[in-house]
Amino acid sequence: MKEHAGIRSFRALVASREPGGGCRREIAMRSTDELPPGDLLVRVRWSGLNYKDALAAAGRRGVARVYPLTPGIDAAGVVVESSAADFSPGDSILSCGNDLGVSVPGGFGQYIRIPAAWALKLPSGLTERESMILGTAGFTAALSVRALRDDGVGPDRGDVLVTGASGGVGSFAVAILAREGYAVTAATGKIGEAGYLQGLGAKRVVSREEAGDVPGKALLSERWAGVIDTVGGGVLAAALKSTAHGGTVTACGNAMSAELPITVFPFILRGVRLLGIEATRCPSSVRKALWEKLAGEWKPRGLEDIAQSCTLDDLDARIEAMLRGETRGRAVVDLGTE
Repeated sequence: MKEHAGIRSFRALVASREPGGGCRREIAMRSTDELPPGDLLVRVRWSGLNYKDALAAAGRRGVARVYPLTPGIDAAGVVVESSAADFSPGDSILSCGNDLGVSVPGGFGQYIRIPAAWALKLPSGLTERESMILGTAGFTAALSVRALRDDGVGPDRGDVLVTGASGGVGSFAVAILAREGYAVTAATGKIGEAGYLQGLGAKRVVSREEAGDVPGKALLSERWAGVIDTVGGGVLAAALKSTAHGGTVTACGNAMSAELPITVFPFILRGVRLLGIEATRCPSSVRKALWEKLAGEWKPRGLEDIAQSCTLDDLDARIEAMLRGETRGRAVVDLGTE
């Protein structure tokens, strides 16, 4: 990076749409005078790779709103300049969601400029790196656990299923539920990750097929008091069909499919409730409270076991691996400290 008259140049991953419909990614030099207006200029030190980031980096329609774009919906670092009363230069902050990495340059660049409302001072109990191991994935998992608890699904109600358990949201959901005393069944398409999931606290690990749907059946045997689904499609349909009377299912992802092939019978015959989880526009009061829990009582044991580090130069390969469904846990991106 170079600095001249208050303007800093920096490295960023930039995704650009090509005329033929593809998307090209490169590490490019950018300048802070190219960043949008905002209250805070932040030197990003760590970010994390989410499925939404991979889709944006691949140019998938309906994800990013503008190209060329620096993806990265998560960022943690240090405030360099501030026009907001609540933040000062030198403050460590994290930012997850809002329009970061969607319509404004995101955390895969060494600098971001954002509104103060998008930033949260780093809670004590978390380092910048740890906050990005968690990132939107950990926060979404926390929202999902909170939704189950608020809907009356406590540890005494019975087994809870987590689908897509070896992914980022799934890994954290397993870990947080286990810390809260739930009996967790982890469903994964990577059954070779059973040891990893048991280490996070899963009582039982099953294949995606074992937790899958039975075509033609409107209901399946009652198995789950609650479900945290991260993949959608037929897996979510099967979860709804096999949730016990009065149980609750949360849904936060569509890695398998955005379609939901199901009848109304789980809802009208068993009183099953389906709750949508959306982390991007979460109220600031809820966001702050949950990040405090993630820094404290919900901080997963063995947090580093969930993380795999990479740099900007490694990121393209990680994005491709995520799109192929070959990743586990969280890829945390080191953007340097200079």
